[in-house]
Amino acid sequence: MRSTPALRRMFEVSGEEAWYLLGDVSQGRVVYEQRDALAVRPASHILEYGRLIVRTPVPHAVLSGRVGVTYHCDALHPGTGTGWAVTSTGLAELITHPDEAAHYRRTLPGWSHGPHDALLRIHPQTVTGFRFAQGSDTPDPARAARRTTTP
Repeated sequence: MRSTPALRRMFEVSGEEAWYLLGDVSQGRVVYEQRDALAVRPASHILEYGRLIVRTPVPHAVLSGRVGVTYHCDALHPGTGTGWAVTSTGLAELITHPDEAAHYRRTLPGWSHGPHDALLRIHPQTVTGFRFAQGSDTPDPARAARRTTTP
């Protein structure tokens, strides 16, 4: 006997709330172009002065100069499918100053893949987010209005 799957709903959140949600987690995925294809790598991040500081196993040569990247993170409950997802796009630059790089290597855990261990400063141009809820749940519009943190 099959039961009907529960209805789930998706609600878009404001850019301010999406930015706030980024602070709730420390890991995500960075998406960039490599050899005419999209590559996705795990990453850890912190928010600092309206920027995303990201540590990820990306080849430095791919990110020379300022290049466009996408950063995505989420927090989903596996049993219920509830939670949220946030995506930010913007220009990224490698952090190369030795003292600054040493600070972020101490601050951010990361993965290395051979010689690839990059520290990026992403300047968000867009930040979008969605909350995922059970079909009977409704969003609280006042909650988004109370958020004051902006990128």
